[in-house]
Amino acid sequence: MFSTPARLFRVLAIAEMVSWTILIAALILRATLGWAVAVTIGGSIHGFVFLSYGATAILVALNNRWRLGPAVLAVASAVIPYATVPVERWLHRRGLLEGAWRIEETADPDDRRWYDRAMRWFLRRPWVLAVLLVGLVAALYIVLVLIGPPVPRSD
Repeated sequence: MFSTPARLFRVLAIAEMVSWTILIAALILRATLGWAVAVTIGGSIHGFVFLSYGATAILVALNNRWRLGPAVLAVASAVIPYATVPVERWLHRRGLLEGAWRIEETADPDDRRWYDRAMRWFLRRPWVLAVLLVGLVAALYIVLVLIGPPVPRSD
C-alpha cells in the first residue's frame, strides 16, 4: 500500500486535512449546539492524525534526504488548516518525494549517516516500523492528553 515515500506522505497529508475538517466541524457543533463532547472526539482524532503526519514527514524527510527547510515546512504545515496537501503538491513538483524507500546501502556517502543503518533495518521490516511509529505516536499523544489542551477553555 505504501510502496513509496510519496504514497505514504500523500495519504497522511490528506488524512491531516480530513482531521482538520472533523475538528472544525466539532468546534461548530460545540458553539452552536453545546456539544462539548464533539470537540473531545474531533480533537482526539485530529491530535492523533497530526502526530502521525509529523512522524511520517520526518521519516520521509530522512529517507529522501531533504534539507532542513523542506522538512520543517512539511512538519509545520500540519499546524495550518488544510496546508498539508498544498505542501505535498509543492514537494512533489520540486521532486522531493521521488524515489523509493532506501532499504539497501549504496556507495553514496550520505548512506552512512548515524541513523541510516537503523532506518534501513526498519524499512526492510515495515510492520515493525509501523508498530514502532504507532506506539511512539500513541505514547506522545497520551502524554499530551495528560498535560491538557493547548489553550484552556474559558467557560
